[in-house]
Amino acid sequence: MDDRKVMLLTGASRGIGHATVKRFAAEGWRVITCSRHAFPERCPWGGGREDHIQVDLADPNQTIRAIEEIRSRIDGRLHALVNNAGISPKGPNGERLNTLDTDLRAWGQVFHINFFASIVLARGLVEELSAAQGAVVNVTSIAGSRVHPFAGAAYSTSKAALKALTREMAHDFGPLGVRVNAIAPGEIETSILSPGTEKIVEALPLRRLGQPSEVADVIWFLCSDASSYVTGTEIEVNAGQHV
Repeated sequence: MDDRKVMLLTGASRGIGHATVKRFAAEGWRVITCSRHAFPERCPWGGGREDHIQVDLADPNQTIRAIEEIRSRIDGRLHALVNNAGISPKGPNGERLNTLDTDLRAWGQVFHINFFASIVLARGLVEELSAAQGAVVNVTSIAGSRVHPFAGAAYSTSKAALKALTREMAHDFGPLGVRVNAIAPGEIETSILSPGTEKIVEALPLRRLGQPSEVADVIWFLCSDASSYVTGTEIEVNAGQHV
């Protein structure tokens, strides 16, 4: 019998998600990943292929069906759910899409992935989370609290909604023994950085980009016993950008 703790992570293929998989795997956890892509051949963690579920979180019916697949792979206990998947559509020249020029259908796609999938998965797996006295971490963004020069309007408002959802979930899941928190990364060195980010970095109190591993460490803290009395909060991981 596999007695490892189990985490379910969405958006695992790159950046923060990729670093989070490696962090938890290094701690001996079993990591189940969800992505619209097949298992990446160059992934560096063992057991990844067997624990990967291909699902398009933009499709609520696929997301709901995936819950049964996830259930079949875990032994009634889920110690952590990390809702990290997110998309931020750009214009044809890579420009930020605002409230006037974002296609109305794109709003729905963004909210399904960035917002609705989080509650669909958490509700669908609430019994398993409760059995493990587990934790949920929603990955929001600094763009959820202010207009950002690069993040689009749909992305930003979906992250603001996810922050509010974190509060509501903490209230509702708490009596079941499940903690729910969020992290709000700022400028992290990943493949989705936009040209011009260096100007933002110059004004940060710590004067540097964050590393995906630094975000993964905060996710680890929120899923570990070190944060056993922490719920309903959003931790800023942004070098002081919010000040």
